[in-house]
Amino acid sequence: MNAVTAPALESLTVGDVVAGASFTLTRDSLVRYAGASGDFNPIHYRDDVAQSVGLSGVLAHGMLTMGLAIQPVVDWAGDPARVVDYQVRFTRPVPVDGTDGAVVTVVAKVGAIDADAAIARIDLTVTFNEQTVLGKAQARVSLA
Repeated sequence: MNAVTAPALESLTVGDVVAGASFTLTRDSLVRYAGASGDFNPIHYRDDVAQSVGLSGVLAHGMLTMGLAIQPVVDWAGDPARVVDYQVRFTRPVPVDGTDGAVVTVVAKVGAIDADAAIARIDLTVTFNEQTVLGKAQARVSLA
């Protein structure tokens, strides 16, 4: 098995975009995630239940959105173990239309560099319909 080389810390500059992706969610995605996670809250797959609690319709699981958002960083880093910390604030739900689904977009930029610790803080901008859905989304990535 070949080890993937980490990006070179010295090649990074604060503000560099290091990764990005768009993810299309469908109702099928939500059902599969519910099965994998064990989170069968019906607001994630039944419009009638979501509307009965004041929502416009079915919402993506917050943890699904959080998991999708870190994937471009993991791909860039080359090894999920290099992500030593990851935190977000859930700021807006992601409604998933029964016909059109939802597209979540992620842009990952270098927010800070700790050369002594060989850690890059990667700031994530995670949006749906041009609105931020995860606030203060940051990962600390070890590039030692």
